[in-house]
Amino acid sequence: MKTNIKIILNYVVGPLVFLLLSWFICLQVTHQPNWKASLDHIRQAVTGPLSWRLWLAVALMPVNWGIEARKWQLALRPIGGIVYVNAFKAVLTGTTMASFTPNRMGEYVGRLLYVRPGHRIESISLTIVCSMAQLLVTMILGFAGILYLRGALSGHTVAHQNTSLWLNALLSLVGVLLVSLTIIYFRLSWLLRILGRVSILTKYQAYLKVLQNFDATLLLRILFLSFGRYLVFIVQYGLVFPLFWVILTAGELWGGMSVVFLVMAIMPTFTFLTELGLRWETSIQVLEIFSTNTIGIFAASFAIWLINLIIPALIGSLLMLSIKLFRNK
Repeated sequence: MKTNIKIILNYVVGPLVFLLLSWFICLQVTHQPNWKASLDHIRQAVTGPLSWRLWLAVALMPVNWGIEARKWQLALRPIGGIVYVNAFKAVLTGTTMASFTPNRMGEYVGRLLYVRPGHRIESISLTIVCSMAQLLVTMILGFAGILYLRGALSGHTVAHQNTSLWLNALLSLVGVLLVSLTIIYFRLSWLLRILGRVSILTKYQAYLKVLQNFDATLLLRILFLSFGRYLVFIVQYGLVFPLFWVILTAGELWGGMSVVFLVMAIMPTFTFLTELGLRWETSIQVLEIFSTNTIGIFAASFAIWLINLIIPALIGSLLMLSIKLFRNK
């Protein structure tokens, strides 16, 4: 590859990603209903007497991604590991790349840029294990959240008949997926045998065998960190909701948001252009059981979206400026 092509790939991709991401953000925000009112609420929250809640939620953002970085660092041990600073940079860069791909699949590409050459394909399967752990926690708590919402709706089934119907359907689906994912997560050797029978994956068997190095202790540690990250999400919403006059009890917060997280995890999305809309619609459908303040619910969801996804994605796009995709020999 010629030197000028290397320069383009190494030093032009980052700024382009930054500009494209900024453009996507503007499109996403301006296409949401009531977005101006939500921005006004956020501006008031920044300067109001309870603004400490918002800034504490912002302070928890690096904690959130720091836990994810530690998970990934543990997962990469079978291939020699990675220093924590690079793991943290990798998850932020992965967030940037995920912005442009369906179901955030680009996250894997962003992370492997920080993995040593020769181990990058192996790192993809290890990253999937981290995603499985987070999804497993989301399903377990989401299943409990559905049961909570069903109990909350038992007193007024007429007013929320449609909600009850889709909750019942979701409960059945999640029950099957939860059992299946639990077996797969703690029996990765079974998964390897199944994948080994797929002819198209035969040439990748050497890379997939790294999954055999996961023991129960390591899997449980990754699962525990996934729960810690989930807890950070809940705390952030608990901090932000009162800023926008959405008053929920602890049970309503846990029950409602666990179902929102569950739906967000299993529903397909197409980059940032649809994620915020799905997040807003799901939050409204679930939390209107406990609160009629739909503007406040949207504003809170919008604020958390900015804190946990947009800010890290912008930071990740700047970090891409320092990545050399190709190095001179």
